[in-house]
Amino acid sequence: MILEKLKSALNNADVVLVGAGSGLSTSAGFTYSGERFMKYFADFAAKYGFADMYSGGFHPYASPEEKWAYWSRHVMINRYMDAPKPVYQKLLSLVQDKDYFVLTTNVDHCFQKAGFDKERLFYTQGDYGLFQCSKPCTPYTYDNEKQIRRMWEMQSDMRIPPELIPHCPICGRPMEMNLRADSTFVEDEGWHRAAKRYSDFLARNNIRNPRSCDKNILLLELGVGVNTPGVIKFPFWQMTALNPNITYACVNFNEAFAPDDIKKQSICVNGDIGEIFNLL
Repeated sequence: MILEKLKSALNNADVVLVGAGSGLSTSAGFTYSGERFMKYFADFAAKYGFADMYSGGFHPYASPEEKWAYWSRHVMINRYMDAPKPVYQKLLSLVQDKDYFVLTTNVDHCFQKAGFDKERLFYTQGDYGLFQCSKPCTPYTYDNEKQIRRMWEMQSDMRIPPELIPHCPICGRPMEMNLRADSTFVEDEGWHRAAKRYSDFLARNNIRNPRSCDKNILLLELGVGVNTPGVIKFPFWQMTALNPNITYACVNFNEAFAPDDIKKQSICVNGDIGEIFNLL
């Protein structure tokens, strides 16, 4: 019954706004713990005792050589390798004929690799494929694929060669990943262009102006937890409460819920996202 409601909402939607969190990539096979973690990080786990890739990203390593040995592995397997399961491709097949847009906190580039239109994506929290200055001297980011691949190939004994440590080409300071971890996160020109496209999408479809909205709108929230609810979850709830033309759908593994005041407009499906897509 609940899947029929979701299928009907997708079929009847003129506009689909996808809000995607880490649970979507987890469903696609980008798991950060367990067997996959031990396959690539057993040596780090043995030395430092952390049990997942997320924790490893915050560890104070003994040297930059060791830090970048960790991060080059992390980025290589979560950005430059393909996800094991075609969950993103299945999502594209569900929305590609709609006026869609994607707002995501994911940083693994899976949407573009699956064929989503780059102009319909807003990565709010950064990109594993980019470096930035550690104390940003300019609002620039830098593609890192070539450097990451060299670190991956040349590391030994949990270290990269010192000459591969990345430094800002402008001021010479050490580089960091372009991830929203603190106030030093660089919102570069591409980030601002994507933010503008997202704002234009909301305005064009009168999503926040219910008096002028004459379209069936689906807010499709996928795998969004409560780590950064202010980016996707809370705004989706607020837009739903304001606009009677909106249907809010939340698909998540044992974390699908909606506030009481929008329950009549909500479809909450608990389960693995990829399996739900298969059923649709």
